[in-house]
Amino acid sequence: MSNTETRPPELKCGGEAEAARPADVEVLTARDVPLGGPRAMRVRRTLPQRARTLIGAWCFADHYGPDDVAGTGGMDVAPHPHTGLQTVSWLFSGEIEHRDSLGSHAYVRPGELNLMTGGHGISHSEVSTPDTTVLHGVQLWVALPREHRDTARDFQHHVPQPLPLDGGEARVFLGSLAGATSPVRTFTPLLGAELTLAPGAVTTLPVDPAFEHGVLVDTGDVLVGGTAVLPAELGYAAPGRTALTLTNRGPGAARLILLGGPPFDEEIVMWWNFIGRSHEDIVRAREDWMNGTRFGEVHGYDGSPLPAPELPNTPLKPRGRAR
Repeated sequence: MSNTETRPPELKCGGEAEAARPADVEVLTARDVPLGGPRAMRVRRTLPQRARTLIGAWCFADHYGPDDVAGTGGMDVAPHPHTGLQTVSWLFSGEIEHRDSLGSHAYVRPGELNLMTGGHGISHSEVSTPDTTVLHGVQLWVALPREHRDTARDFQHHVPQPLPLDGGEARVFLGSLAGATSPVRTFTPLLGAELTLAPGAVTTLPVDPAFEHGVLVDTGDVLVGGTAVLPAELGYAAPGRTALTLTNRGPGAARLILLGGPPFDEEIVMWWNFIGRSHEDIVRAREDWMNGTRFGEVHGYDGSPLPAPELPNTPLKPRGRAR
């Protein structure tokens, strides 16, 4: 998915964590962002924010739906570029057709992971399929570390099996959790999983104390530790925990996305669909996209590629994780 804001910020903050919340879990609220077009599909963005750019190497989190495509037109994102990152597509409902300049032609379906590596440069398109009536899911980005940020483009697909939990189940799409390990290759240690909790369930998961974690709530009345995290909010837990307790206090099922990784100690510049280490990196990437070099071509999409927005008048500044 593209960050298709016509004037994308270098980093733009959402709401601040509420002062009354307990300090052990920081709560990040989302801001609404249109994906573009006359009937723009809107997404809720919890990363990046001014207060927190990264959770591990996770640097971007969009949460969308349930979206009635009859009213919005669904998703139709024309070919656009990426550098210095991996994209993680995960759906709860609907179906998206993916095409990229590697030659991949695949579908994003509920419970199935599509991971695309941009590295030195890739382009792709994403279109919800005609049979999709409700589109609902998350789009996540992972920053590549300096030594791998120019790696070759790649595409991986994985269908994780459901893993029973006390009071629910998990689908581990990246990393390891509760005895399940994803085979998908990443360039830093990562955790990514969908969790569902039955009404009234309390689940305590062993986690890596070297990781920081984020819990993005899709549905349910959820406590992360002792902190309430509302739907569309993201609860952040700092490194040092050996376990993470999740509680569903509501009468219906809860669904969460659990993210994690060791703190990413490099500063990055993140603008539009590019991740670099300097303003000059972004300028070069934009020029290469507009000149038709480096990113390859997407075949099979009926339409023109997205043009890059204009760069801001002031230099983009690197930012790192909150300390």
